[in-house]
Amino acid sequence: MQERNMSEEHVRRTIEDTLLVAYRRRYRIPEKTKEFVNGKEASVPVPINAVVRFSDDKKVSIFAKKKIVDAEEDGISDPVFEIDLEEARKLNPDAEAGDEILIPVDPKEFNRSSIKSAKQTAQHSIRNIQNTSLYDGYKDKIGEIIIGYYQRERGGDIYVDLGKVEGILPKRNQSPRESFHVNDRIKAMIADVRKSSTGIEIVLSRTHPDFVRAILTLEVPEVYDKTVGIHRIVRQPGYRTKIAVFSTKEDVDPVGACVGLKGARTQAIIKELEGEKIDILKYDTDPCNFIKNALSPATIANVIVLDENKRQALAVVDDSQLSLAIGKQGNNVKLANKLVDWSIDIKTKSQFAEMDINADSRRAASELFTDAEEYARISELPGVDPEVAEILKNNNADFIEDFIKLTPEQLADLQLSPGQLETLRKLIEEYVDIVEEEEEFAGEESSVAEPDASDAIEEVEEYECPECGANITLDMTRCPNCGVGLSFEYEEE
Repeated sequence: MQERNMSEEHVRRTIEDTLLVAYRRRYRIPEKTKEFVNGKEASVPVPINAVVRFSDDKKVSIFAKKKIVDAEEDGISDPVFEIDLEEARKLNPDAEAGDEILIPVDPKEFNRSSIKSAKQTAQHSIRNIQNTSLYDGYKDKIGEIIIGYYQRERGGDIYVDLGKVEGILPKRNQSPRESFHVNDRIKAMIADVRKSSTGIEIVLSRTHPDFVRAILTLEVPEVYDKTVGIHRIVRQPGYRTKIAVFSTKEDVDPVGACVGLKGARTQAIIKELEGEKIDILKYDTDPCNFIKNALSPATIANVIVLDENKRQALAVVDDSQLSLAIGKQGNNVKLANKLVDWSIDIKTKSQFAEMDINADSRRAASELFTDAEEYARISELPGVDPEVAEILKNNNADFIEDFIKLTPEQLADLQLSPGQLETLRKLIEEYVDIVEEEEEFAGEESSVAEPDASDAIEEVEEYECPECGANITLDMTRCPNCGVGLSFEYEEE
């Protein structure tokens, strides 16, 4: 019975159930009877007085367990359950009234009706055992890849021959790029295993993100041995799949491991998905960097967090990258949203410049609108002394904009030599164009009360910007920090 996935215990149980059904049918023992329980009529199971035993040499015997009664004194009420004392002593001389005795039953005594019932019971038991065994075997394989062959199609659903059982690939689980024909080899993922009236139902899928995960595990040894982990997979079947990966070892490039030499591993996955595009990108704990990666293949200039609690962010791109970042019917940005679990809005640089957002967000993105955006930090300048860059970084003066604003006293505190400072200034002049923008940012001008003119002549006083709190003076038309326009009014005493 190995080909039917039945153990010896299953076989024994089936034989026992079959003989008991035949015995009950032969001697017309009902399964239930009506009795009054607590004053109410109820169905009560009728026990069967048959015992099946298996010998060491695998012989099967069935016995009727009967109660010994003295027929002369008490009489026999039911010969199926009782036996006369004299008859019992012929089988066992030590028998006494009130005892129970096992009497061998010859299966040849079973009539045609009882044999038919026993046969139906055996078939039903075998079928249940097979289904239970198959269910237990396949339910632990949910999420795994299985290979079968196209058998037939009905209503768009494809029935797949998996050997011992038949699987179903519903139409909703088929990629729009795919088409199959009779006897085609089909590789799919086991999505679900269910019991049904006809057996078990194995539901297959080729559109589930875990289908790509399973293929990636088969194709990439580093994923299989957990050197490369998969953070998340999102998918628009037939269009694009995005996979965020990370490495558990510093010396392993997770993206490179998944792509393979000359893209061989990625090409194997794309071939299996019938040409569906695959984006394999690096997972980053920094949401801004992760969003940049998630919007690939578009190049993102900058990402600004608009609301961290609501997980809302703005991605700024060049005009040439806008359509690529959004994707066909918005699918690229939709997949990126699912991958990073943030709500991402995409704007061009010109659109961003017209937006009315808070001063902190403007400052974070101000480098997008200067000619020096390629070299925002001093450490990025070609030929800069690493020691100088490290000193500036430790003193929060690593940004070129911040360094230029340092006073002579602050420069002296950096403990840099005159030669180092001179070299650094030449590098900045060579590689960075400092542009003073005259136009004001969109928004209303803020007013600051100006003191008496006679006081202003005596000394230059500093005030705070009403927008960002930075220091401003009377000769300024806009705040050097946030860019808001300024105007001063004299208040007469």
